[in-house]
This record gives sequence, structure tokens and C-alpha cells, in this order.
Amino acid sequence: MSRNLVSALIVAVVLAVWLGSGLFSGDSAPAEHAPLARQQQTAAGGAVDPDVTRVRASVIQARARTRYLVLRGRTESKRTVDVKAEISGKVLSRPVERGQRVEPGELLCELAVDDREVSVAEAQATLEEARIEYDGALKLKQQGLQSETAIAGAGARLEAARANLRRQVLNLERTRIVAPFGGVIEALHMNSGDYAVPGAPCVTLLDLDPMLVRADVTESEVEALQPGERVTGHTSAGREIQGEVSFVGKQGDPLTRTYPVEATVANPDYSLRSGLTVSVRIALGEVPAHRISPALFTLNDDGEIGVRIVDESNRVRFQTVEVMEDGPQGVWVTGLPATTRLITVGQEFVVAGQVVEPVYGDASTAQLELP
Repeated sequence: MSRNLVSALIVAVVLAVWLGSGLFSGDSAPAEHAPLARQQQTAAGGAVDPDVTRVRASVIQARARTRYLVLRGRTESKRTVDVKAEISGKVLSRPVERGQRVEPGELLCELAVDDREVSVAEAQATLEEARIEYDGALKLKQQGLQSETAIAGAGARLEAARANLRRQVLNLERTRIVAPFGGVIEALHMNSGDYAVPGAPCVTLLDLDPMLVRADVTESEVEALQPGERVTGHTSAGREIQGEVSFVGKQGDPLTRTYPVEATVANPDYSLRSGLTVSVRIALGEVPAHRISPALFTLNDDGEIGVRIVDESNRVRFQTVEVMEDGPQGVWVTGLPATTRLITVGQEFVVAGQVVEPVYGDASTAQLELP
């Protein structure tokens, strides 16, 4: 037999032996590749029922937990007003600067008086003349020497003189443009030497106490809100804020289908600025909730988030949940029965409706101990 033929026979024999060994060892896969629930059966030393899968479960109880509505909003000044001139005149002074706090009635801009004081004096003299004329007409009437028409005319001239005096005094007072409310000067629009006309702004005044926090809520959230509810939150820089709901809108936005909500926050030192992004929480009352590990979440065919639980007949159920609060200690969810048998190990290998054999163990993977 030639050397090449011998070599070919040796290779064929080795290949046949190797293929045969794979066939005979196919049923002895390592235990770590078996489903987790089947491994638990083997470890327990019990008989393996191919129709019933063992899963690890924990019994968890609901606890009362305050439900919060978390919103993103922005701070906004309660009032932003351009304080304007009501008469014409040269600006004599503007004794305020940007960023300055002012009190109600404090002078912002002063206009030239011009002849307005003269007009007041003239109106006072006219009023005195009209009063004397009216008093004289009354005396003549008592003597039967004055008609009712003359009395009425004298009375009308007296009232006109009074109205003219009030008008001239008001024009004189309007030379002093004062703050209508306490606030902070945000912008300046006039300087000494400028000529003001009616409607020209002197300064922009902000009312920052209390500060408003504005946000929008959905149709499902707005029904739970009422004015007066407590609000807590923080700015993007970490500053804590507290206040209460002051307004809940009745008219929804036709495009976003949301409703405006406002909260008032005390800001006596004006340190909280307008236009800041804030995150606020509004307490909506207590609800029964469970705290579980987020690792137990799964999705159903509709894309809904939930967990797998075991019912009274040991059948697997998919129970949708709503996350109400999360943190480093776990996730608080609603939607579970008060007493729930939660599958903590093996949930990946069972489906809804399947009969299982729950093995109850440590609940640490499901619900962490409360502090």
C-alpha cells in the first residue's frame, strides 16, 4: 500500500472519531447553559417536572407613599411694567439706576414744571371767583331778585372751576414719575436733558416678590391640582424653593393640549431671578405603592412597562406599573396588588398564563428595606 493511501486512511479515521464524539456528547451540555429555573430544580435535588417551572419569588406589601407631580417650569416676575410719562416736558433728573430697589411712590424721573404752577394758581383764582359769584346768586335768590336759570349757570361755572383746578394740580403732580409698586429697576429709558412725551417710558420696573413659577400640565394631571397646594423644588443651580399653587388654568392650549399652572414663591430679598429653569414637585396625597428593583422591569407586546407576578393559582401574570418616584434605594411603583408575589429570579423564562412553582427567598432583590 502506498504511503499516500495510508496517510489518507489515518486522516479519515481521526475525522470519523471526532464527529462521532460530538454526536454522543450532544445531550450533556454544561448545566450553566440550561434555563435558570431548570438549574434551580437540579440544585434543589427534587424531581424535574417538565410541565412546571420553578421561579424565585418574594412577597411584598404596599406602603403609603406621598405621590408627587414633578414639573419643569421657569420663574417669572409677577409684574413687568414700563413706567411711562403722562405729560410732555424736559427731563430734569432721573435719580435711580439699573438694579436699584425702589419703594412704592419713590421718584423715578422728574420733568420740568414749566408754567404748570402758574396754571394751578390761575385755576385757584378762577375757582374763588366762581364761588363768590355763586354765593351772590344765592343771596339774590333769597330776595327774589335772581332766576333759577341764573342760579344754575353760576353753579355750573363753580363746578367747572373746581374741575379745572383738579386738572391743573394733576398735571403738576405728573411732573414727578413715581414707582407704582415696590420692585427693582431693570432698564432705563430716560436721561437728564431728554424731552419726554406722553407714553414715553422712564424705566422698566420688575415686581419680584412674590416670584411666579410657571409650568404646563397634561389633561390627565390637571384634574389633580388645586390652588393652595404646597410646592417644593429647586433651580438648575441647586437652590431650594418653596411656595404654593396660585393658579390652575381652565383653558387648554389647542396645540399642546396642556394647561398653565402658576405657583407663588416668597422672594423678599429679590435673590431669585426671573427666567430661571426650575424643577418643582407638587404633593398630590398618599397612595399605596411598592418599592422594587428596576432590574425586574420588563415590557409586554404593547410596549408597556411592568413586572411578572404569581397569582393565587400559581399562574404567571404580567402586571403593568407606573413609576412614581425613583432613587438610589430603588423605584416606587403603583399598580400592584396590596400583597404581591413578585417573581425576582427566572422571570425571563416564563410567560403570562404559565403555571409555575414559586420558591420564596430573600426579598432583597425585590424590595429594599426602608431607612
